[in-house]
Amino acid sequence: MTMTPHPTSALITGGNKGLGLETARRLGELGWTIFLGSRDPGRGQAAADHLTGRGINVTMIPLDVTSDQSVADAVVRVRQHTDRLDVLVNNAGAAGTIMAPAEATVEEVHSVYDTNVYGPIRVTNAFLPLLRVADNPRVVMVSSAIGSLTIATDPTQPPATFHELAYSSSKAALNMITIRYAQALPEIRFNVLTPGEVANRKYTATDINNHTGQLTVTEGSDPIIELATIGADGPTATFIDRLGPVPW
Repeated sequence: MTMTPHPTSALITGGNKGLGLETARRLGELGWTIFLGSRDPGRGQAAADHLTGRGINVTMIPLDVTSDQSVADAVVRVRQHTDRLDVLVNNAGAAGTIMAPAEATVEEVHSVYDTNVYGPIRVTNAFLPLLRVADNPRVVMVSSAIGSLTIATDPTQPPATFHELAYSSSKAALNMITIRYAQALPEIRFNVLTPGEVANRKYTATDINNHTGQLTVTEGSDPIIELATIGADGPTATFIDRLGPVPW
């Protein structure tokens, strides 16, 4: 009796638009089973229907990464379709209100951290049981070059003159979180990326930057796809963009 291998599965948070939707499309066109996480179920279902029309096997999962209950419900929904999860892409992000550090409030910083830092922790920890039974589990964290301490302190790089507190520090925290997960759970590949080109000082056009970036979402999703498709002997605790390694 020949066992039919199960299709590779991926859950993508913030999957209804931008980088998340493009990641869902690209992985879906590889024949993967896609769980499209969306805070707004209506927009999420519209995105899922669009992908279904392209022949992709996709299921919309209502998922607000700032809500413990929503994340728990998402696990139940995914379990209705599979007993394992091969890839988790923590893509959902929030820019918050861009304000100078001296004017930033704790409430503003907390709201950004709730999505960009606590969100990936909530989702990762909730889905660890499904990841652990996969043959080659991978977790991909979508960060930003602005979270690199090396880049932020390089006067030739744009982040050095971006006087903002919440978003940049949240991405720095996400980078460290990724390292700690990778060190503590070596059986799972944990990696982080920036959807830009650090060497060329370019970033991807998305809602977060009002579509002012110079790269397309397809280009920006290149490192997401690279990290999502690595083998069991692939890297862990690395930080990359579409051109290669990025300094921490």
